[in-house]
Amino acid sequence: MTADARLSRGRGALGFSFFVQGVTFALLVTRIPAIQDRYGISDALLPAFLAAVPILAGLSSVATEHLVKRVAPSTVLRWAQPLVLLALLGVGAGTEMWHVALALGAFGLFVGALDASMNMLGVSLQGAYGRSIMLGFHASYSLGGILGASAAWAGAHWHLSLFTSYLPAVVVLLPLALLASRSYVDQDAGAAKAGAQKGLGPGGFKLLLPLCLVMACAYIGDSTVSNWSAKYLQDVLGSSEQLATVPYNVYMVTTLIGRAVGDQGVRRFGAVAVVRIGTVVAALGFAVVAGAPGPWAGMLGFTLLGIGLCVIVPQTFAAAGRLFPGSSDTAIARLNIFNYVGFLIGAPLVGGIGDAWSYRGAMLVPMVLVLVTLFYARSFGAQGARYGVGHERRVGDRAVDVGRGGNEV
Repeated sequence: MTADARLSRGRGALGFSFFVQGVTFALLVTRIPAIQDRYGISDALLPAFLAAVPILAGLSSVATEHLVKRVAPSTVLRWAQPLVLLALLGVGAGTEMWHVALALGAFGLFVGALDASMNMLGVSLQGAYGRSIMLGFHASYSLGGILGASAAWAGAHWHLSLFTSYLPAVVVLLPLALLASRSYVDQDAGAAKAGAQKGLGPGGFKLLLPLCLVMACAYIGDSTVSNWSAKYLQDVLGSSEQLATVPYNVYMVTTLIGRAVGDQGVRRFGAVAVVRIGTVVAALGFAVVAGAPGPWAGMLGFTLLGIGLCVIVPQTFAAAGRLFPGSSDTAIARLNIFNYVGFLIGAPLVGGIGDAWSYRGAMLVPMVLVLVTLFYARSFGAQGARYGVGHERRVGDRAVDVGRGGNEV
């Protein structure tokens, strides 16, 4: 197999892994009310269950940083993804509260390793391609999320048990994920081991910190949409219960579209410009939501949020890889922790401000936090961040990459 074919197969396999994770996570989070009802989890206790998942995932991401010093990220991902799927099935299979506590704990531990290793492979593949492809991977995640949420809706509509809802997805996706894992492509083993042993170097985390803040703020914005969009549309803007379910789906669809075309924007205009534009659009979205006179204006705001926020997270991972080219796995593992920090902060922050003051005012807080990205936009790399502009030459009708890796595209 040629190097080009190997990279192409690796890219397809990793894209499928992102897709599977999108399906899996959506199946979990969209059935939280059903999980609560099945196990008799009180409203007071539910936040503790929900917080445990990102906390354990963050700890697992830290552990993955050290684990990849001994085994390749592809090996971590190969086993983490099936275990996440089995943990999801465990959430639906139990009967006692300790069963779901154990299953959610396992889900959190395995998903932290999965997220970290998946993005490690994505960043290293982007380096090998020499052009922006990270947004495409995250577009696959968004597509999986849409399909997973749709499957969850069907399960709820037909009054299927959690186990019955989850089983088809696990039966279909688990063997396919294992099959695809045979094609994962790691970076050069020697370079990866040397980088992992070296770590980020003196002052390295200080250099990474701006990207960590951007990641946390982006996920505060994302969790605001996922946790509060329905309540905001119904309670504040006076929509019907049915219409209140639409904003999150609209957000996911616009996230998919934005990520599907985002790599082209990075190649043409550079990562800094794309991130700045995305940040401004996301902030505008929050402003529209906060000032919306009715539900349809609110829907427009959530649409803008999807378009704006969708580019920030993938480009933050990519920027970390460029900032620490010899230690990208370590940088990704540490950066990934702030994914969960933002998720943990977002929902209670907006809810607390909404209860104490107003939900319109609460929407301005993630707007301000997202705008922090503008101050750190240079961290996304003015040079070498386009991946393709200045790195490709035309040969006939084909673009041949002559940057890092020298692979045809």
